[in-house]
Amino acid sequence: MTFRFEHHDPATYRRLSRLTGLAMAGQLIVCGLLFSQLLVAAFGGSLWINALGVLLGLAATSLVFAVLRQRPWMAGIRYVWRLKHHLARVSAYLPALRRGMGEGAEAALAVLAFYHQGMAQLSELEGRTLDDDAELLAEREVVRHARRERGLPERVDGLDLEDLSGFRKG
Repeated sequence: MTFRFEHHDPATYRRLSRLTGLAMAGQLIVCGLLFSQLLVAAFGGSLWINALGVLLGLAATSLVFAVLRQRPWMAGIRYVWRLKHHLARVSAYLPALRRGMGEGAEAALAVLAFYHQGMAQLSELEGRTLDDDAELLAEREVVRHARRERGLPERVDGLDLEDLSGFRKG
């Protein structure tokens, strides 16, 4: 399985992400209260009945979100979720990847290049800066320099999960 970088407008992503988050939180509150009130009216009040109402509200919100996430206007949010998932997966391998880079493994350089490009893109999409993490910026420059020395392009198109298979977590 491979993951490819895509271009998404940061302002549009942030606006849609905030709107979606607020809508889902609002729906959870309304559905939780509605189900709780209906259950209390039908079966009498107790903590467990109220908790069941909130749980049913969560289930209804999850169901609506599962249906809506396949809509074309959710493409940016889906992409960022997948990017975050792959970055988290790669971060579990960082110590082994760094050792592999020191040993000259091109697969490690490819995955580390993906990691740094992905972190930069995620920061851009979410409106953050990477200036706070000097170690991350220094490592990104080391990876760029090592790829350049080996005649590899500085940037990669995405992540091939097969490249991780040769490394161990931690």
